[in-house]
Amino acid sequence: MTAAAPSLTGSVDLAAVEAHLDGALAERAALTSDGGAAVGSWWRAVREACRGGKRVRPALVLAAFHGLRDDAGPGHEEGDPDGGAAVQVAAAFELLHAAFLLHDDVIDGDLVRRGRPNLIAELAEAAHTDGVGSSPAHEWGTAAAVLAGDVLIHAALHAVATADVPAEPRRELLELVDRCLVRTVAGEVADVAYAARVEVPRLPDVLRMTSWKTAAYSCEAPLVAGAILAGAAPGARAALADVGRAVGAAYQLRDDVLGTFGDELVTGKSTSSDLRGGKVTALVAYARHTDHAAELDALLALPAPGAAEIEAMRTVLVRSGALDLVEQLIDDLLRSALEALAGAELPPELREYLGSVARTAAAPQR
Repeated sequence: MTAAAPSLTGSVDLAAVEAHLDGALAERAALTSDGGAAVGSWWRAVREACRGGKRVRPALVLAAFHGLRDDAGPGHEEGDPDGGAAVQVAAAFELLHAAFLLHDDVIDGDLVRRGRPNLIAELAEAAHTDGVGSSPAHEWGTAAAVLAGDVLIHAALHAVATADVPAEPRRELLELVDRCLVRTVAGEVADVAYAARVEVPRLPDVLRMTSWKTAAYSCEAPLVAGAILAGAAPGARAALADVGRAVGAAYQLRDDVLGTFGDELVTGKSTSSDLRGGKVTALVAYARHTDHAAELDALLALPAPGAAEIEAMRTVLVRSGALDLVEQLIDDLLRSALEALAGAELPPELREYLGSVARTAAAPQR
């Protein structure tokens, strides 16, 4: 979802975010430098897990901050005058993202992230190479991923709580991140429940889950955080929240489509794990309430579906109209985001930047 209007590119300084991430992790690793070989290898794996990715969330924080602060002109003293706190808060959202990915991998049983072995696989393989049995090595990697996610969430909260801003914007930022965390976790709870058939959702339930699980922390909260740091008016914050919700939902729906129908060489993610794991995406939720429901459920119930069965699931999702329906939802969300931008009292440069982000989020390939 990377995109940049030329006039804001210089302000979205992700190098500063990278430096803050490296420093935050190094400081925490130093606290346990005498912890032994296992702790040392764990910290190295944690740092590796935080590398890579598109840094979408930090970019949105910084774009909103600089776009709104620069538009306010000289003499604007509220929020974060020199931009240092914005970098720190931007890094906090990336720490949250890394934590959620680690926990997702544990929940989903995945061993690959961004086209390479994830923290679970890295630590388990190293332990197995050193003579640890396969089962305890995997248990070690899994537990290490849970704990890594925990420490990164706390690092994110610490970054927000210690940001060098006045008391009121700090309180607003902490409340924003708290709401974001609660909704993201609740969305993940719903996602797991749907996959386990603890609850059988309809399409609106899955769309709500999508909004909570992804849109809240990926787009909405970063944009609002940037606005808070810039001392923006309530109207600008509300407009950015509306845009963020629509863009975040479009991004997740596109991710679901790519996770089933995409090109693994392009996306770097499996196009079978969602179906093999029984994940209830919007595609599946819609198809389950059509005449193709029985066929799809029989395929999803298979304990170890092979390539032919996965392809049969894709065929059902197409024939049922689910793929067309989700593509239309993505188009509608993109239109909503662009309409919200057009009607918002935002600086032209920020509006251009976010329009580009919205189009990229909804694009068939990214």
